[in-house]
Amino acid sequence: RENGAEVREQVAVDCVEFTDTGVTLDWRELRSANEIGDRGETGSSPNGFTRQGKISARYMIDASGRNSILGTKFNLRKIYRHLQKLSIFAHYDGMTRAEGIDGTLTTLIRGIDRWFWIIPLTPERTSVGVVLDGEIFKKSRQTPEQFLEDAIAEQPNLTRRMTNAHRASPVHVAADFSYRNAKLFGDRWILAGDAAGFIDPIFSSGVFLAVFSGELAADALHAMLDDPRKARRLLPVYERKVNRAMDVYLRFINAWYTKEFIEIFSSPRQILNLPPAVNAVLGGNTGAEFGIKWRMWVFYFLVWLQRHYPIVPRLTLIPKKQEDAAMSGQPVSAC
Repeated sequence: RENGAEVREQVAVDCVEFTDTGVTLDWRELRSANEIGDRGETGSSPNGFTRQGKISARYMIDASGRNSILGTKFNLRKIYRHLQKLSIFAHYDGMTRAEGIDGTLTTLIRGIDRWFWIIPLTPERTSVGVVLDGEIFKKSRQTPEQFLEDAIAEQPNLTRRMTNAHRASPVHVAADFSYRNAKLFGDRWILAGDAAGFIDPIFSSGVFLAVFSGELAADALHAMLDDPRKARRLLPVYERKVNRAMDVYLRFINAWYTKEFIEIFSSPRQILNLPPAVNAVLGGNTGAEFGIKWRMWVFYFLVWLQRHYPIVPRLTLIPKKQEDAAMSGQPVSAC
C-alpha cells in the first residue's frame, strides 16, 4: 500500500490461467454473512461470496500459504512423511511469567515423544501448544481439549505457570504441516513463503523462510520486469537459494526429534565458537559462509558422537515429578 500497490482482502482466487504474455486470475470477494445481511444485498451464495472479476498481470507470486494455489494446481507438493506432526494449542490468560524481558521470551519444553511451546502474546495472554506425531493423538481417542489438558498436566514446568490460568480461546488443531513443493517457479510464476514449503514450527523457521523468499522473489522480479530475458538465469538461482535454506532447517528439525540432539543442544560449550554458529543459523544465517559450514559440521558430528559415546550427560526427557516417582518405585507414565 505504501508503495502504491492495490491490496484486496477477503478475496478468494478461483482460477489461474497462464499465457505466453501474462497471467489472469478469477477472483471472488468474500464477505461475512452478517455484513451481507446488514446491507440487504441479494444474489449471494450460501458461502457468502458476492462480487467477482478478473485480474491480469505479467507475473504471479503465489504467497497463499499452506494451501498454495499453484502448488495444488500443478500437483507439486512433496510431503515429509517422517514429519507428519500434529499441533494442539490454545490461548490462556493469567499464566505466571518471569519478571522483565524474560517474561516476553518463548519457552520450549521437550518431552520423550513431543514438545511444548509457551509463547507470550500480550501482557496477559499466552499461547500454549503441544506438537507430536498425529498417530499418538489418534490412538488416545481423546478430544483435542482433553488431550491438551492431560498433556499439560504431565509437565510440572507448565502446571507451575498455570496455577491461576484459564483458557481464553477454543482449542485448535493443525496437522500435516511439513512439506515442500517440487518446483518453485515456472513460466510467469514464483512460489514464496509457505506456498513454497514449510518445515515444522520449531525454531520459527517458517517466519524467516517467508521473509527470505519474499525478498529474493522481489529482487528477481524487479530485474525481470525491466528485462524478461533475465528470468532464465534469475529464477533457477531463486529456487536454489530457497531450497538450500529449507535444507538447512530440515536438517535441524530432523535432528531436533532425536534425544542426542537435545542433549548436545542443551549443554553448550564454548568450543570452536560452536554456540554462536548454531545461533547464527537459527537466526537466519543459512550457513553459506565457510566459517559457519565447518562449525555446523562439527556440531552435527558431536550429535552423532553423543548417540554412541556420551560426551555430555544423558537426559531422560521424563518430567521431573515422574522421574522422582520412578526412582521411588512408584508407577509412572512417560510424557
